[in-house]
Amino acid sequence: MKSRKNKTSTTHKLDRRKFLAVSGAVCASGAVGILVPGAGAAVPHGLPPLPYPDNALEPVITARTISFHYGKHHKAYVDNLNRLAAGTEYAELPLERVVVATAGKPDKTAIFNNAAQVWNHTFYWQSLRANGGGEPPRALKERIEASFGSFEECKKKLSEAAVSQFGSGWAWLVLDGDKLGVVKSANAETPLTTRQKPLLTIDVWEHAYYLDYQNRRADYVNAVLDKLVNWEFALQNLSR
Repeated sequence: MKSRKNKTSTTHKLDRRKFLAVSGAVCASGAVGILVPGAGAAVPHGLPPLPYPDNALEPVITARTISFHYGKHHKAYVDNLNRLAAGTEYAELPLERVVVATAGKPDKTAIFNNAAQVWNHTFYWQSLRANGGGEPPRALKERIEASFGSFEECKKKLSEAAVSQFGSGWAWLVLDGDKLGVVKSANAETPLTTRQKPLLTIDVWEHAYYLDYQNRRADYVNAVLDKLVNWEFALQNLSR
């Protein structure tokens, strides 16, 4: 058992190094400039490594939830995208371009749904970090206060958007013109297809929280905002 634990720890360290190498080399499309590993890569897409060990977000999000959410759901979107895009005009496009090119096209719904979910999930993992939450960096806090009136009001709007999203979806902090805003989207929809620039997101599909919180979505959302949200990641996206 001790040997297996050491092997797992080594694997996480390797994944961390791989993630840093990938994220340092990637610049997403010029339209939005978001920090998403693999966004500029051509299909076939890989499953980007988590930016932390699968138990790093405990107790807010358990390793068991991560194993299903990342290892099953996220991976399934990657596999489905590669299968659906093979032999099509989308097979050689970077991920973000696949999302934008297929949005709103009924005959491309399956490709859009899986491509957008790959992008959304990769973005979500980076929107979280161990020992997150708390106060945002000063530069971001100033922008938040200018747009919402206060930092607490921004958190309130994010919580309301996430909790009130009917069914599966996402809550987003976005840059909309020269102001910050909060929006929500259903299913695989994403601000990538609008003029809004995503800064961070909260996943409110049931598979993101049900094993840990059952139907208590509000408890999950507020725990993420208080203890896991990665404000530094939001600032990096705002600055790009």
